[in-house]
Amino acid sequence: MKRRSLLIGAAGLFGTGLLMTACGTDDNQAVTNAPAAAPKGEVTFWSSLAGMDKVTEAFNASQSDIKVTFESVPNGASGGYAKLSTAITAGNGPDVSTIEYANLPQFVSNGQVEPLDKLVDKAASVDKYYEQIRGLVQFGGATYGLPYDAAPMIMWYRKDLLDKAGVGVPKTWADFEAAGKALQQAVPGTYLASFNPNEPTVTAALAWQAGGKWFSAAGDSWKVGINDASSKKIADFWQKLIDAKIVKVEQSFSDEWSMDLAKGNVAGVLGANWSATGIQKRVEGSDQKGAWIAAEVPNWGTPAGAFYGGSSFNVAKGSKNPAAAAKFIQFLATDQAAVAARGNTGSAFLAFPGLTATAQKAYDASFFGNDIYAVFEAAYKVITPGWQWGPNWEITNTAIKDAFGKLSTSSTIGAALDSAQKATVEGLKQTGLSVTQ
Repeated sequence: MKRRSLLIGAAGLFGTGLLMTACGTDDNQAVTNAPAAAPKGEVTFWSSLAGMDKVTEAFNASQSDIKVTFESVPNGASGGYAKLSTAITAGNGPDVSTIEYANLPQFVSNGQVEPLDKLVDKAASVDKYYEQIRGLVQFGGATYGLPYDAAPMIMWYRKDLLDKAGVGVPKTWADFEAAGKALQQAVPGTYLASFNPNEPTVTAALAWQAGGKWFSAAGDSWKVGINDASSKKIADFWQKLIDAKIVKVEQSFSDEWSMDLAKGNVAGVLGANWSATGIQKRVEGSDQKGAWIAAEVPNWGTPAGAFYGGSSFNVAKGSKNPAAAAKFIQFLATDQAAVAARGNTGSAFLAFPGLTATAQKAYDASFFGNDIYAVFEAAYKVITPGWQWGPNWEITNTAIKDAFGKLSTSSTIGAALDSAQKATVEGLKQTGLSVTQ
């Protein structure tokens, strides 16, 4: 097996990265030039996203050169990434896959996805994305996916409960703390929000917004900073909120969390644009229409934000028809017809300019008391630059969940980040990577 060098590091706004070593074939060996003729043939597509079967049907109906076969797979947390990685390694993976931004670096470093720069029309696709989102799919100057959704972090509030407390929508985290105290006095036993120990990506987004850098380049090594100064600042702040019973520690998507939202025990949700559907579903029948609003996440004094979630479309290594696969993912990520075909799958906020309007038409947002899409757009414009996901998010994700499991007993958020830092460094070293702290 030939050794190859893979340059890992977000391009453009997110800076340069580092040189890693892995096993595989040369990155551009499979495809060296875009095909002269229009791509043809069969393509297989794996995705866990709802409605992608309809999008596939629409693409097949729109032309006759390429036939796409769709297969629904579990999401990453339910084993979808393990299945994808195993299939690609075995040589029987799909041509096209869906990979979340946090997990993409691992597939890139393992040589399991193709660079797209010579496969897609960059001027019509890659170059039109905002730098903030483009940086999540570009490594070492190459593009390894077309972004689909943008998923800016959003704060959702029960505006009626804020009104009872006599406070406005918090603009800063200091405002947030003050609002929580006022709510306690006005509506005893009510929390302003939850802290969800089963969602490490929320903590990552909070650190990102505050200027933290959990992963970055350090020469030929990965530098890990899960407990850096910015991350410790947000850890101490949220621990203070927990201790003061301004926020409640509970698992997101749990029965307890759903019940607290339905009964009004928790007045806010720290989530993303996609949280709208989940909130509405969990409070059905409780007469909360018009009470919930979207707001930009409070900041530390200067407007700032982060992404919480989001996925990209990718051409898998070993694809038997990479040109046709690339043609299809360009349709998936950038074509109005693809968005229209998917229909109503929630409050989608799409990364490619101009697509969200089509998605917005399919979603009835009248449940909410303000223009949620205007909030999404504002949050998207203030994403804090400089964030880079690490080479194996699952190691960090597991480490944080394990550490957060002790929050209700003996641990603190700060101590949990220290524990996750140590476990992440050790875990990455065990995979053969060079790591510094």
